[in-house]
Amino acid sequence: MAPLTRQRAGKGWVPTASNALYYAQRASAGLIISEASQISPKGLGYVNTPGIYNSEQVEGWRKVTDAVHARGGRIFIQLWHVGRHSHPLLQQDGSLPYAPSAVPENVPITTPAGKMEPVVPHAMTIEEIASTISDYKNAALLAMDAGFDGVEIHAANGYLIDQFLNDSSNLRSDAYGGSIAAKCRFALEVTEAISSAVGACRTGIRLSPSGTNFGVRNQKPVETFEYLLNELNNFGLAYVHLIEPDQARLEGLPQYLRRVTPHFRPLVRTTLITSAGYNFSRAEAVVEEGLADLVAFGKLFISNPDLVERYHADAPLNLWDEKTFYGGDQRGYTDYPFYTS
Repeated sequence: MAPLTRQRAGKGWVPTASNALYYAQRASAGLIISEASQISPKGLGYVNTPGIYNSEQVEGWRKVTDAVHARGGRIFIQLWHVGRHSHPLLQQDGSLPYAPSAVPENVPITTPAGKMEPVVPHAMTIEEIASTISDYKNAALLAMDAGFDGVEIHAANGYLIDQFLNDSSNLRSDAYGGSIAAKCRFALEVTEAISSAVGACRTGIRLSPSGTNFGVRNQKPVETFEYLLNELNNFGLAYVHLIEPDQARLEGLPQYLRRVTPHFRPLVRTTLITSAGYNFSRAEAVVEEGLADLVAFGKLFISNPDLVERYHADAPLNLWDEKTFYGGDQRGYTDYPFYTS
């Protein structure tokens, strides 16, 4: 099960009994990757997303992991820092959001007061970069306290780590910008900190080589991600998780980035997860062809908590209600029906 932001955390961004039920319903996925969870107050980019940086959040998440384990499942938490995709209205102290460089996004930001124009973010100092890496490490350790089986580093979709990887959002000329190696340094230092703290066998990473979310652009995406994947091989991670591009946004992408999994498969020396846009037959094919070891499903798991059983029985699938994806109550969250033959 792919990570899916649902914006249903409780007060203080603490997971609730409702969140525990939601994940437990989907435990037959085998491996669940949780919704993205901010590693610090500074990493917040949306209301009602869970955190993993204090004891109350650990206790909330423990309800989730206990519920999933009780049903025989395994669950990794996705560690998240949104970087510039935030706003002073979302920041605890009303300050500017962090970013590699003082370059604003090109889309409005959703805040508690509604849609707002993006702000020029604060370009992180070397000390702030080091502190943020420590936040990632601390979040990973707290995840272990909460009973997670591992962590996934969210290095995709235009958020902080991805902002360091891309030219349009990273204009630095110091050790964290300029060359491909320098742009990848932050991602690799985060990976080093986390894998050293909790074990490489409990650490995965998610990447979007074709991603252009929130205006990130890369002049050398293939070279950048080839370098990054080669360096990641040194850690012996549990897995690498590659996101395929949105098929509606392929215009302008070179052919080898229109399907990233086949291109990068030869470089990945660990378990490879692929996701985005798969149905059962395409998933079976990509595994049988040896292009991936696992396929993650997203929206299909939202509307089909028993997706595995439905596929096994060749049963019809529930349709999802997109209006209930983000925020709200139990509707579109824990009330999708299970299949009965």
